[in-house]
Amino acid sequence: MRTAVVVGAGIGGLATAGALARSGWQVTLLERGDRVRAERTALVLWPNGLRALRALGLGEGLAAIATPLPDVGVRRPDGHWLVQPRPVPSDRAPVVVHREDLHDALVAGLGDRVEIRTGVEVRTVRATDGERPSVGDGRSSYEADLVVAADGIDSAVRRRLAPGATVVSSGCAAWRAVIPWYRAPQLPVDRPVDGETLGAGYRFVAASLGDRGSSGGSTRGGIYWVATAAGASRPESPATQLTLLRRWFADWPAPIGDLLAATEPEDLVQQEVRELRPLPKSYGFPAGAGGVVLLGDSAHAMPHHLGQGACLALEDAATLRSVVREAVPGAPLREAVESYSRLRRPRAVTVVRQTRRMSAVLQTRGRLALRARDAALGTITPRLMGSAATAAAQWRPPA
Repeated sequence: MRTAVVVGAGIGGLATAGALARSGWQVTLLERGDRVRAERTALVLWPNGLRALRALGLGEGLAAIATPLPDVGVRRPDGHWLVQPRPVPSDRAPVVVHREDLHDALVAGLGDRVEIRTGVEVRTVRATDGERPSVGDGRSSYEADLVVAADGIDSAVRRRLAPGATVVSSGCAAWRAVIPWYRAPQLPVDRPVDGETLGAGYRFVAASLGDRGSSGGSTRGGIYWVATAAGASRPESPATQLTLLRRWFADWPAPIGDLLAATEPEDLVQQEVRELRPLPKSYGFPAGAGGVVLLGDSAHAMPHHLGQGACLALEDAATLRSVVREAVPGAPLREAVESYSRLRRPRAVTVVRQTRRMSAVLQTRGRLALRARDAALGTITPRLMGSAATAAAQWRPPA
């Protein structure tokens, strides 16, 4: 029986472990934490992420947990439009899902061929010819025909195999929260929840998770928001961080103030935004009768501005499943590892390049630069977003 070790039980790791198991692999899933859990926020899935989930056999039930996002345009902090709302073709429309709902769906898809081991922090990696690839935590070693590194931006596996890829700050921090419906503010019809507002180094995005009082498949509905600010993450307590956010966005248009007022410190999840520069030169490393592959943030961590992090991880999982589905240990599996890299790296490079261009636009500061940015944004942002939306809509899992 073919065996695999998947390092990391985030979205990419869970999706990959389940997909390999459903293809007949025996999988060991290693998680550094004391249990497998999801962040209590939400995420946006673009058409490529949805298509990847369906290719992985996880499309059933998506409608119950996913809420379509309308195109509501982009405003300035004074309320004036930078980009007017435009109709979005259905094949390019994203959805928003609660991370815990998606996590539950991925865990349910693991099956009985996946053994989960928690409290395992990988410290050693072996990827040499003549021996099966393996990872270890200093106490135990886990070897298999295939090792999948889905252990995030601080991946120990990547540091060993691609030390030239360095983790750097993206120059901003982000805060996320989901306000449950029972605490969410009642907003007038002319003040929609969904929207994006862009200022000098600051950004605020909000979206509804379902409808208030609906009885859909998710019990975790509410209002999801993301605030981004230039600078480093804050060391203060969540309560102090929330006070700062309310001060920074105090004069921004409704309903931003209402949403921040309804948020409680325990809702808040802070994230230092970091990325890989440069990206690893390869995402596949043949070793023994198989090899090691990089997946998700371990391969292409990027800022969150285009919402493609989780989508690319799901693309990775769908592509890996496709190329190794019929591969047996030996030359076929080694070739599959190389094929995965050939398919995934150019795709990641393209999306990361688009994200960095958007990052430069969003983090514009200074009066003159900001004035020039605002004057050009009506052209720049639709072009960038259109390019990203096209890339998301066009991706198809390999046959």
